[in-house]
Amino acid sequence: MLELGFTGIANYLKASHSNCFMLFRDGVLVKCEICGEVQVNSHLSGLPDLTLSFANTSILNDVRFHPCVRLRPWESNQILSFVPPDGQFKLMSYRIKKLKSTPIYVKPQITSDSGTCRISLLVGIRNDPGKTIDDINVQFQLPPRVLSADLTSNYGTVNILSNKTCSWSIGRMPKDKTPSMTGTLVLETGVERLHVFPTFLVGFKIMGVALSGLKIEKLDFKNLPTRPYKGFRALTRSGQYEVRS
Repeated sequence: MLELGFTGIANYLKASHSNCFMLFRDGVLVKCEICGEVQVNSHLSGLPDLTLSFANTSILNDVRFHPCVRLRPWESNQILSFVPPDGQFKLMSYRIKKLKSTPIYVKPQITSDSGTCRISLLVGIRNDPGKTIDDINVQFQLPPRVLSADLTSNYGTVNILSNKTCSWSIGRMPKDKTPSMTGTLVLETGVERLHVFPTFLVGFKIMGVALSGLKIEKLDFKNLPTRPYKGFRALTRSGQYEVRS
């Protein structure tokens, strides 16, 4: 979020990223992209004229703009030129493709025979973003033909919801241990082994980091009575993060 303010009047600009990851059990990354947007909450007096430039616009794809953005400066020089309307609005949205890694890993191990299924799940940091990873959670639907589940973790809490969804809430990534969840699934009578394996859905949040690498280079103002304060905030959320077992 880019914070701009003077004499009690402020303009807030927030860069928010939602990540789409798809991995197989062995950690092979099948799909990895970011859907991002820049949100503005403007309360500037008069008709402020802003120009915003990024350091690395070549990574942006499928860019869409709010109607206040003048298209010609972007098309010629990749500069956002706009007069912000009063209030909150989405200045632009974009996609960034072909990311090569994820901030955290999820490693499932599943074996099944003799009417039971043993499950083990590890979660840890793959690439340290330099900021705290919060709100980590892992969910999966219990497969068909499962009668009951006995699952425990060494960190966080595990719950089996009424719709047979297993929810493991980790919260903030600990520094002194690797979170793990283990347990047993009991199959219906006559079912020897599991034939449908679960897909794990992972959630997390990182404040102050844009995993895309998108960086603001410069922000200029016109038609303002005094120079405003500048600051930047970014938020990354997991979006659709799937690990297939």
